[in-house]
Amino acid sequence: MLEIPQYQRPYKWTGKHVNQLFSDIAIHKDKSAYRLGTVVLHREGKKKNIVDGQQRTISLLLAARALIQRSKAKALERKDLQKQLGELEQLAVNPSFTSEVSQKNIHSNYLEVERIVSRADFTEAHIDFFLNKCQVVAVELTDLSEAFQFFDSQNARGRDLEPHDLLKAYHLREFSPRDEPLKVATVANWENSDTQELATLFSQYLYRIRNWSKGVSARYFSKDDSDLFKGVNIDTVASYPYVEQLRIAHHFVDHYNAQYERQIDSLEMGFPFHLDQIIINGRRFFELISHYQSKVARISAESWNGHELVGSAGLDGYAKEIMDVLNSYSARTRTGDCYVRAMFDCLLIYYIDKFGHAELSRAIEKIFIWAYSLRLRMQVVQLASMDNHVLANNLFRLIKDATRPADFINCSLPVVSGNKATKTGEIEGLFREMKYYE
Repeated sequence: MLEIPQYQRPYKWTGKHVNQLFSDIAIHKDKSAYRLGTVVLHREGKKKNIVDGQQRTISLLLAARALIQRSKAKALERKDLQKQLGELEQLAVNPSFTSEVSQKNIHSNYLEVERIVSRADFTEAHIDFFLNKCQVVAVELTDLSEAFQFFDSQNARGRDLEPHDLLKAYHLREFSPRDEPLKVATVANWENSDTQELATLFSQYLYRIRNWSKGVSARYFSKDDSDLFKGVNIDTVASYPYVEQLRIAHHFVDHYNAQYERQIDSLEMGFPFHLDQIIINGRRFFELISHYQSKVARISAESWNGHELVGSAGLDGYAKEIMDVLNSYSARTRTGDCYVRAMFDCLLIYYIDKFGHAELSRAIEKIFIWAYSLRLRMQVVQLASMDNHVLANNLFRLIKDATRPADFINCSLPVVSGNKATKTGEIEGLFREMKYYE
């Protein structure tokens, strides 16, 4: 019996995907066979859980049901196909779906399939090809970890998934056995996140900050960079000295949160994550991403509102004026200016992640001069310009090695000799006020 496990994401195929499927069938209908892809199954007793291929499997079931209904409405001329569809109906399953997203997409896609198969140009030759020549490779494994590993390797070599999707598969199979009850909720939280927001979190913030803090280039985040977010499995890694502090923190946080007293004081301790830390595989990876989803979003939003960064106290010195200018000057949406703002935001996030709001106004002044000196020196700022600027003047490394805010704030930066770049008058004005322009 086929089942869709709870840790799977909702059914998200749209009418576009369904039309593409039938378009492929029409294009290849003269071939002797056509492979539709691979389905990875985890056998658990009599159940066969779909680990990979859920979207395709549900869509094919919808297509089969629509063809059965067509044959009922009007008998096919080919009796062999009519009989085949009748037998298929006897084997048909009626799965239930609790996700509203799945229910909505299944309903709309079924209507789309009905429209496709009812057209005059969808002939019995198409039905024959769909039933008898379209193939799906089914891989059945009895070990869940092996099933996830197979899924991971298949997607790494095959269709180009987002890097964060591959990381999801990797860290799901890194779950500790005692964390299995948490897997469903963990995956649900991940799948409820907007995939584009996740992609942005990884590519524009986490990837850049982790690489730049190591002194490594960070231009394009691809699946080849996914190892940056793979670390150690607390349960299986050897007892190396460097693992000790991770293991202590990992088990202490869980122990604290599980104590009876938490039912009285309702306190909960979060794991002390840091942007440049060694990743703890499995559950802690998902917690880390959830932590920085909210933290990066909050800091970014407050950064764009300027004075909200330190609550009601506001910013002092030049900091508030800096934020007001960055959020209002006319050329701020140019591609080059967006690259410079990305540098600014990444370094600000990295500073707050390490030192909180301590000396934040002074830190903003320093980060502004460091980032926007590139804007004043160059007429055209490209992705490579941003990356090279960071590596040549790496304040990420300075924050990484700092033990107190003063170690960062007291660093000296060079005065800028401008090139009369256009549309940066307000930026230049701030540099002049702060005595960093000549």
